[in-house]
Amino acid sequence: MLETIKNAWRVAELRKKILYTLFIVFIFRLGSSIPVPFVDFAMLSQVFEQQTSNGSLLSFMDVFTGGGLSNATIFAMGITPYINASIILQLLTVAIPALEHMVKDGGEEGQKKIASWTRYVAVLLGFVQGFSYYMLLKSWGLLTETGVWAAIVIIMAFTAGTALIMWMGEHITQNGIGNGISIILFAGIISRGPSLATAVMQLFKTSAVIGILMILVGLAMVVFIVYMSNAERRIPIQYAKRVVGRKMYGGQSTHLPIKVNATGVMPIIFASSILSLPATIQMFWNPEAGTVGASIMSLFQQTSPFYIALYAVMIFGFSYFYASIQFNPIEIANNLKKNGGYIPGFRPGKPTSDFIMKALGKVVFVGAIFLCVVALVPLIIGAFNSNLRNVALGGTSVIIVVGVALETVKQLEAQMMMRHHKGFLE
Repeated sequence: MLETIKNAWRVAELRKKILYTLFIVFIFRLGSSIPVPFVDFAMLSQVFEQQTSNGSLLSFMDVFTGGGLSNATIFAMGITPYINASIILQLLTVAIPALEHMVKDGGEEGQKKIASWTRYVAVLLGFVQGFSYYMLLKSWGLLTETGVWAAIVIIMAFTAGTALIMWMGEHITQNGIGNGISIILFAGIISRGPSLATAVMQLFKTSAVIGILMILVGLAMVVFIVYMSNAERRIPIQYAKRVVGRKMYGGQSTHLPIKVNATGVMPIIFASSILSLPATIQMFWNPEAGTVGASIMSLFQQTSPFYIALYAVMIFGFSYFYASIQFNPIEIANNLKKNGGYIPGFRPGKPTSDFIMKALGKVVFVGAIFLCVVALVPLIIGAFNSNLRNVALGGTSVIIVVGVALETVKQLEAQMMMRHHKGFLE
């Protein structure tokens, strides 16, 4: 990885892209340190310390905002509203034929319309979440002023921060290196590294054996993620010989690669973003302890069995949903048939598409189990041991950090391959 970055730095165009990405990340971290006015930050930090010790979903959301939520900064809403907006538009695209036709047949104009609608929905969700967070701060008595003007300033600052993060993410994708949403999530999680290191040090003070064990488990998890991210199922493909003019083409063997973790970290990001909605509702309406509402909200604590089970179901669902968007077995089978290719043992056309769909289903199932193991095992450990709840937040974080790092390095390698030209005499 370091060698790839070093080689990319030598290319002037890639160096500009890397510097542009780092500049946007710097702006993001700068905005994550600028607090909104009219908030008692000393009391707010105490409240979030308690939320973290209790394993609250708010502490889980705070990891993805890079500490912006716990500090009530202008970027407190993070990239979550934009992710939720993307999920909503993708689901509507599948459910509404007119939108599906716009995406498939509308070309670039259709894609621009969908992207524009996604931005509008993201800003709307940012406003809703900003308003809900303001109501939560007000109910906790953490505001120095509770007038209309203070409410407008705080809510609009949160909404503007959402719009700015969305803009930065899109510009990283267009002009920088990597996927903008993933890079911003990566930056937010990495910024929480010192607090995670502090939690591990506290484990060492409590029990050196547990501390060493957690470090070994973390290293094993990173190795496991890298291995599974590079694993793939290769379907053999044979191309028939054909004569064009006086030349013979085809007759070669190749394969169709299907990655085990073809969906990357997106199912986890989508699932965690959807499961953050109950916390948003709780910001609007903070039920009293012992009531039915409080019991319902307690189900969505990250250490509750219901939350863990629902998280697993949503990871599976989004894995299959995202794979269905990325892969179209019928289209792959038709392309193979047009180019004279076939899978040995299966006739071209429907038998080939059925085989690809079946193979894809098995691979996605294995990939979903992999994501569930990495994302849920740390949460289960935190549910059984309260001292490990802070460390449990690292499960989902590790897979996002490792996944984004691998994807970004692969993009750098692809960019370098595009710019590498051999000499005529080589």
